[in-house]
Amino acid sequence: MKIKSALPLPLRIAGPLLIAILLGFVLLPVVVVTIAAFNEKAILTFPPESYSLQWFARVFSYPDFQHGFKASLVITGWSSFLALVIGTCLAIAAKRMEFKGKQTLLTILHSPLVVPHFTLGLGLLILVSQASVQRGWGIAILCHVMLVLPFVMRSVYVSMENLDERLEQAAASLGASPLKVLLTVTVPLLAPGLFGGWLFAAIMSFSEFTASLFVTTQDTQTLPVAMYNYVREFADPTLAALSVVYIAVTATVLALANYFLGLGKILNIEDR
Repeated sequence: MKIKSALPLPLRIAGPLLIAILLGFVLLPVVVVTIAAFNEKAILTFPPESYSLQWFARVFSYPDFQHGFKASLVITGWSSFLALVIGTCLAIAAKRMEFKGKQTLLTILHSPLVVPHFTLGLGLLILVSQASVQRGWGIAILCHVMLVLPFVMRSVYVSMENLDERLEQAAASLGASPLKVLLTVTVPLLAPGLFGGWLFAAIMSFSEFTASLFVTTQDTQTLPVAMYNYVREFADPTLAALSVVYIAVTATVLALANYFLGLGKILNIEDR
């Protein structure tokens, strides 16, 4: 507070003003899409001349969206679960073990954070084509696991950093087996980080488009891919309505998770 009060008046005004401008710039497309979703006409216009909820009804009744939603649930469920198991094991190994090539392995595992997703999707498509492997559920799930694994590892690793190893040592000294220590001490203490990593993995997997476009088929087509195919054929506000539903559900889930768990603490971006 003393530093803030010592700043000149123009700087004290410019800081909040700049933040407000940036937030407005980021939220402006959301506001435009939300208003356009209620347009009564079958053409995207802004601002709408009249309003209707018919496009929201179409979101839930369109067959391709229904199939894409079910496919997304299957792929998201399996990929987030597998990423949670694999990412937890890798995070524990990275924290407590030293072995040759450790940093190289971690760099490769975290590469999806910087490598464009379409590059990974295209590379996996070429790989399975050369190996004469059919693009099915397994390939789509594998692709999503690769993409969301870094988020799980990050969340669990941060929880490992804040884990008091003396509690595990105390349980072991009282006669608990390593498996019992893991299940009764380690996992409960890591529970917020595990849930946070799974949550981010599930959201990222459900919303993934660029890589999914290369590895999915008609049977495994996810909801974002179905949205892409829809916009190629129609220009009505249905996608705007679906986007509003997407934003509302995601924001609600993140808000509840942050309220009960404190995602900032889990991801180590604020003090515990």
